[in-house]
Amino acid sequence: MIPTKEEALHLLEWAGKCNPGSWVDHSKVVARIAENISLKCGLDIHRAYVSGLLHDIGRYAGVRDLYHVYAGHMLLINEGYNEIAEICLSHSFPYQDIDEYFGKIDCSPEEAEVITSFLSNTTYNDYDKLIQLCDAIGTSEGASLIEVRIMDVIRRNGLAKLTVQKIDALFETKKYFDKLCDMNIYDLFYDEVRDISFR
Repeated sequence: MIPTKEEALHLLEWAGKCNPGSWVDHSKVVARIAENISLKCGLDIHRAYVSGLLHDIGRYAGVRDLYHVYAGHMLLINEGYNEIAEICLSHSFPYQDIDEYFGKIDCSPEEAEVITSFLSNTTYNDYDKLIQLCDAIGTSEGASLIEVRIMDVIRRNGLAKLTVQKIDALFETKKYFDKLCDMNIYDLFYDEVRDISFR
C-alpha cells in the first residue's frame, strides 16, 4: 500500500515536529525532483513523489546517522506502507554495501543486520534508483550537481570505506535516468542547478 500525498505530507509534518531540521525541506525537494523526473521517463509520479517525501522519515527519531534508515523502514512497515518502506532502506545505498554509508553506524547489531540482509538480497527497481539519484542531487534549497551534494555530505560526515564505489554508482544511476528520459536530467532543473552549484 502506498500512502496518499496528503497522508505522506501529514506524516512528514509530524516527523518534522519530532526532530525539526533542514531534512524536512530536503525531503520535499527530493519529492519534487522525483516527480519531475518520473513524469519525463514514464514512471508513476505519485509513487515517485511519495517515495521522495518519505525516504528520510526515520529522522523523526532524532539526530542519528544510519539508524534513520532502520527507523524509517520500521515506521512505514508499522503504518502499513510496505512498498514505500523499502525506500528507507535503499535510498542511502546506491552501491549495495553497508560500508558505503557516510556517517556513523549507530544501529544495534540486529538493526544493522536487517539493513545488511536487505542490501544482499534485493534487486533495486526504478523507484529505488530514482530516489537514490534525487537524494544525491536534492539539497534543502533545490537541485544541485551530484558533486556539490556529495562534497557537502562528506564535509559533514567524513569518508566511508567504499566512498569511490558509492560515487561511481551514483553517476551510473544518473546515466541510467539520462538514457531513460532521453536527456540530461540536470536540464530539468537548469536554473536551480546553476544557482546552487555556483554561488
